[in-house]
Amino acid sequence: MEYDGTNKPIQPFGVVVVSKLQRKPNSPLTAFGSYWKPEPSPSTHEPPVQLDHLRKETVCRKESGSLVDTVVTTVDGQQYDTKQLDEDPEVDTISDWAFPIFHFSKRYPTTILSRLTYTVFRQAELFRIFKVSPIKFFNFFHALETGYWEIPYHNRIHAADVLHGVFYLSVHPIRAQIGPPPSPDSLLPPPVAQAQPIMNAMSTLELMALYTAAAMHDYDHPGRTNAFLVAAEDKKAILYNDRSVLENHHAAESWRLLCQTDNCFIENLDAAETKRFRYLVLEYILATDLKQHFEIIMTFNEKTNDMDLGSESDRLLLAKLIIKMADINSPTKPYNLHRQWTDRICEEFYEQGDEERRRGMTITPYMDRADAQVAKLQDSFIAHVVSPLAVAMNEAGLLPVLPGLVEPEMMMNLKHNHQKWLHEIDSMCPTNNGTMGNGVIEEESTASESPDLRKDSPSLDSDGEALSGNP
Repeated sequence: MEYDGTNKPIQPFGVVVVSKLQRKPNSPLTAFGSYWKPEPSPSTHEPPVQLDHLRKETVCRKESGSLVDTVVTTVDGQQYDTKQLDEDPEVDTISDWAFPIFHFSKRYPTTILSRLTYTVFRQAELFRIFKVSPIKFFNFFHALETGYWEIPYHNRIHAADVLHGVFYLSVHPIRAQIGPPPSPDSLLPPPVAQAQPIMNAMSTLELMALYTAAAMHDYDHPGRTNAFLVAAEDKKAILYNDRSVLENHHAAESWRLLCQTDNCFIENLDAAETKRFRYLVLEYILATDLKQHFEIIMTFNEKTNDMDLGSESDRLLLAKLIIKMADINSPTKPYNLHRQWTDRICEEFYEQGDEERRRGMTITPYMDRADAQVAKLQDSFIAHVVSPLAVAMNEAGLLPVLPGLVEPEMMMNLKHNHQKWLHEIDSMCPTNNGTMGNGVIEEESTASESPDLRKDSPSLDSDGEALSGNP
């Protein structure tokens, strides 16, 4: 049995642990067991753990000889009432894919990221497992969210949304179709994969690194693409040799922030755990560079039948898929959320286009506010970037499926949103014979039939953002 460094064995993917938590009648959805009733495990007969008990365990803590009950105050004076946050009915919906992120951000405009991260850590029991100091935890994550710029898209709301996406994909039961397929000579039907969350296959250290990386992944983003920074000879591009400029910057600066004494919530990790935690956080953040997009998808597709989640490298690949999907999740959300994210990324693009015009630079495609092409931008983004990743994960059974549905809600939303953009293109682009049409639709069909995802896709030289609409 493999251990994760905290004397907690990594659960085999066939053993349900977290999903044993049950939802009480007429109670709000909670992170664990939100949609599915637990399946009986032949190896355990323990009574279900009550979530209320877990909450009580994480509220009362002692630190530096003083009782830290419900109110935590950071070094800059920001106060958090954890009891109030624990009982917030809106926070209880964090396991819903349609979590009202913008409404929550209006309630807590400067603390949305730290509050959601606290909820995620609490529900995953990371405070208890790693003896995390609540003061240092809030010191770090509040300093982190303060370092996000007040720009339309790459702000603390986006970071919180990516964290929410990672949480959703990791805590809901799925039926993963990975590993060797059954022998074709077998007379028995293939066994049905047991539904359980991906987090059961991950060590708690890997899980904490994944959640932390999601919160850190766009720290200090200036609202400009990698291609712009390279063309403008920005000091960050020079520092990182024009390679994954922003991703390296996010990782380096947020890690520097974490290493400050008042912020180091991972202080109780031993040397080996700290080294592994750092490695994982950096790998997850760097994976969000779209230059790696198709390579990661193709590697996963090639390894699906050979994957072993007892292998650290295979779990790393799986976690990269999760954070990448969370980072570009907008088209898989209900349309009202997707539309708000679209408006925000377009405005940020237009601001870059405005600066390119002032500098006398060539305006990047889709970034000229005088020639807005929002529908074409989103069609390209969905067809060439989001769909290949979503389809790969869906075919491997890695996307949660609600009871009563035949496919994941993420895929249903993706198809619905894509069709809305295609209809908008059709309504604006009459063909020569007087009917409505759009050449991009044919391009999408060609791309879906190509064995090489990169063959028919737009160039990702602009960080995937200009031509594909990557948020």
